[in-house]
Amino acid sequence: MTRKIFPTPEAALAGVLFDGMTIMSGGFGLAGNPDYLIPAIKATGVKDLTVISNNCGADGEGLWMLLNNGQIRKMVSSYVGENKLFEQLFMSGELELELNPQGTLAERIRAGGAGIPAFYTKTGVGTVVAEGKPTEVFDGETYVRELWLKADLSIVKAWKADPEGNLVYRKTARNFNPVMATAGKITIAEVEEIVEAGALGGDAIHTPGIYVDRVVKCPTDLKRIERLTTRPRPAKETI
Repeated sequence: MTRKIFPTPEAALAGVLFDGMTIMSGGFGLAGNPDYLIPAIKATGVKDLTVISNNCGADGEGLWMLLNNGQIRKMVSSYVGENKLFEQLFMSGELELELNPQGTLAERIRAGGAGIPAFYTKTGVGTVVAEGKPTEVFDGETYVRELWLKADLSIVKAWKADPEGNLVYRKTARNFNPVMATAGKITIAEVEEIVEAGALGGDAIHTPGIYVDRVVKCPTDLKRIERLTTRPRPAKETI
């Protein structure tokens, strides 16, 4: 076992968590969520968390577990839908929320990983998003200044990893996970498969191992769908 490969989510999280910390959690809806690291965090009872994630899971799933357990103090997100508890806690004042346009959230995280303290964007100008933030005019257009986002811990979900922590994501999981992997002081990747060193082609690697501190292989049986919508199959034509 190499120094980056850990046997269980609990082992991968050992010595990392503390009350009041900031955690980035990858995923888009329920796709690309670190499904086994989240329950392991819940089991520790760590509290007063600030969590940066596109959304906060869905009813009964993902980050909802931490929310329901009273462990999250503040969410930095872009989407509240599909989570009645999230809405209820925010409306009652029990949960602090920093709501971002989705592209702005992604760029703030990318900026944190790239060491860029601030940037300007037109998104949100003239709305509540821009309240209290500096603005500048460039080429006759007003832009609002947004600050980087960084975290004490990033938990991400990838498809494959090698012993050096190089990561490859699959389809929708390649959303917030790659930028979050760069923006945490410590990054832990939950993966479906660990391959031998050199098995991942250089051009196929999405997150270089230099950003990844710990890797844990987890089962692949969780493929949840937030809202399943189907339609009847068309009747087969007969000749």
